Amino acid sequence: MDANILTVDAVTKDFNAVRAVDELSFHIRKGEIFGLLGPNGAGKTTAARMLLGIIHPDSGSIRYSMDGSRTAAPLPPELGYLPEDRGLYKDMPVQKTLVYMGILRGMAREGAARAAGAWLAKVGLGDRAKDKLETLSKGNQQKVQFISSILHAPAFAVLDEPFSGLDPINQDFFVDVIRSLLEGGTTVLLSAHQMNLVERLADRVLLMNRGKEVLQGTIPSIKDRARSTHTVLITVEGHPDLGLLRNFSAVVDVELTVGGQIALHLKKGERINDLLSAVSSKVTITAVHSEPVSLHEVFVQAMAADGHPQGVENQP
Repeated sequence: MDANILTVDAVTKDFNAVRAVDELSFHIRKGEIFGLLGPNGAGKTTAARMLLGIIHPDSGSIRYSMDGSRTAAPLPPELGYLPEDRGLYKDMPVQKTLVYMGILRGMAREGAARAAGAWLAKVGLGDRAKDKLETLSKGNQQKVQFISSILHAPAFAVLDEPFSGLDPINQDFFVDVIRSLLEGGTTVLLSAHQMNLVERLADRVLLMNRGKEVLQGTIPSIKDRARSTHTVLITVEGHPDLGLLRNFSAVVDVELTVGGQIALHLKKGERINDLLSAVSSKVTITAVHSEPVSLHEVFVQAMAADGHPQGVENQP
C-alpha cells in the first residue's frame, strides 16, 4: 500500500503572463501534518486549489492514494477544505449550516447533526447552535468555518489560514484541535502565516516563493540547512568590553540584548563548550542560554536569499 496519500510531480500553472506555480513537486504521507508556506503571492492558494480539483495544472501530475489505489482526485467525502475566505451562509443558524455542509459531504442528516453538536461543544459554541452565523464574532465564525471543513472526518484536509481571526488563547486551543484530527485518521495540509504555530504542528514543511520550492523537509533539517549562525545568550558580571568578545574566531557578531544579556552569534558548527571556556577567561559568566533558530527566522532568511521584496505581492 502506498504510504503517500498525495504525490505532486512537477506541477505548473500559468495565468496569462504570470507563472503562479512552477514545476512544484512534493508528497504528503498518511497521518502527518504537512506545512505549505510562503509569502503572499507565492502560489500557495493556486497550489491548494489544484490539489482540490478547483483548477487544473497546465502540466505535471497530482495523484492521491486514499486506500492504496492511485486516483487523480479523491471522492468528496474523503476531502476537507478550509478556505482562507469564509464562504458560509451568514443568515442561517449555525447548527443548520453545519448539518447542510455535512450532508453535502455524504453524511446522513442524523449523523451530521450529532457531529455538529459535538464539535460546537468542543470549540465552546454549544450555546450558539441556533444563532445565525452573522451574529458571531470574527473568531467564532472562523471556528464554524473550520468545523464545516472537517465535520465529515475526511481522509485528507487542506486548511488554509486556520488561525485567522483567532486570539492567542484560541490559536493555542486550535493547535490541539488540529493535532486531534490525526487521531481520527485525517491527514492535514496546513498553510498559515503564524510560523510559531506551524513549527509546533508540522512534521514536514515546504517553503515556496514565486511558485517554486525554496526549502523542503523536516523542520530540524531545513533549520540546519538555512542556518548560517548559532546564537548563545550569556549573562555576565559587570560590563564587559564587547569588542574583546568579537575577537574570538568562532564569533561572527556580538550584541547586547534588551534584557541585558550578551548574544554571541557563532559560526555554524562551532563547539559551544570550547567558546565558553575561552570567554570565561575574559569575563565571569553567571548564566548561559542557547538560542535555536526559529522557523520564522528561517522563513525570513530564505525569502531574503531568494530576493523576495518585503510587502510586495508578486503573483496569484
